[in-house]
Order: sequence, then C-alpha cells, then structure tokens
Amino acid sequence: MYDTEEEQVEALKRWWKENSTSTIVGLVMGIVIILGWNYWQDHKKTQAAQASAAYDQLLKALDGDKKESAAATAPGSPAALSPSIAVEKLAERMQEQFKGTEYAAFSGLFEAKLKSQQGDFAAAKQILKTIAAESNKQLSNIAKIRLVRLMLATGEYEQGLQVINEVDAKVAASYSANYDELVGDLYVALDRLDEARTSYQNALRNGQPSPLLQFKIDDLTPQEKLENQK
Repeated sequence: MYDTEEEQVEALKRWWKENSTSTIVGLVMGIVIILGWNYWQDHKKTQAAQASAAYDQLLKALDGDKKESAAATAPGSPAALSPSIAVEKLAERMQEQFKGTEYAAFSGLFEAKLKSQQGDFAAAKQILKTIAAESNKQLSNIAKIRLVRLMLATGEYEQGLQVINEVDAKVAASYSANYDELVGDLYVALDRLDEARTSYQNALRNGQPSPLLQFKIDDLTPQEKLENQK
C-alpha cells in the first residue's frame, strides 16, 4: 500500500521503466499471432473454395468425356475416344496446387484410372502409392485396394500380398472384406487354392453376402463337398 498518490505514481513509473520493453513485445507478438491466425484461416478458406471449384471443373470434364465416349460407341460411330487430355491435365494441376487436400487425392484417383486405361500402369501405381501414404485413412485404403487390383492385373501377385500385409488391420477394419477377397484373388493367381478359399470365406464373413464371392468359393470347393452341402 502507498501512503500518497505521488508514491503510487512513482511506483507505476518504476514498473513501466522495468517492464515496458517486455510488455510492448508481448502486445506486438499477441497482435502478430492474431493477425497470422486470421490470415491462415482466410487462406485455408480461399484454398478450399478454389479446390472445390477446380474439382467441380474436373467432374464436368469427366462427364463430357463419358458423353463423347458414349457417342463414339453408338452404332455407326467410330471407335471409342481415348480419355480426354483436358481431364488428365486438370487432375495433374489439382494435385500440384492443392497437394495434401482431399480434392487432390480424389483427382489423383481419377488420374490413376486414366493412366490405367492408357496402359501406363507404372504411372497409375505411383499415383496410387502417393495417395495410399496420405493421412486420410479412407482415401488411403481406397488407393491401396485399387493399387492391389492393378498389381493383380499386371501379374505382381507377391507384391500385392505385401501391400495388404502392411495394412493396419485396425485402421482398415471397414475394408477387411475387400482385402480378404483381394487376398483370395491373389492366391488363386498363385495357384494356392486352399488359402484362396479360406480368404474368400473370411471375406464372406466380414462383408455383405455377394453372389460373385460365393461363386468364387464354390469354384474352389470339391464337387462332392458341394453335393453334401445341398
């Protein structure tokens, strides 16, 4: 406590002299942090809006491609057109400009499909591997499943099994049936039929009933056993 007003003023002057620099620095830093945070939020909103608009443009280009392909395959029309270069360029641009966003990953899935249709399997696999390594678990699993299917189509059976073996079962729980069926397909290709049947049965237990999956199981089950099950 101070006895007089003059003592209070003197005390305030001393405090200001001792703490003015740190106080000013603290205020400035606080303002900078607030302004920086607001700028970052505005930047993210702007980027999201731009990514959404670019993705919409990509979808429209894909729709145009489908209509052109349908027209090309109509009676009396020439052979189907190859995938539009414009679609591919849009997908590539989105991955460059909006790297790390879901829009970039989705455009990558489109581009991988186009590369596969063009026969450029190496490029398609590289794109899918990039998406598979991203933090979005849903998109990562979708990319891994498509990558393994592509490996199955190109005869890379052991590599496909390796990709699945490295999948975190907890993270991929909702995709377990997809992976089990893929493992079965890979085992069939490797002529490991008993293991293939087990994988298909696991897929049937973990997922929705599928006539195709049941057909795969029946195709690997000895005929006498099928007759006993009837």
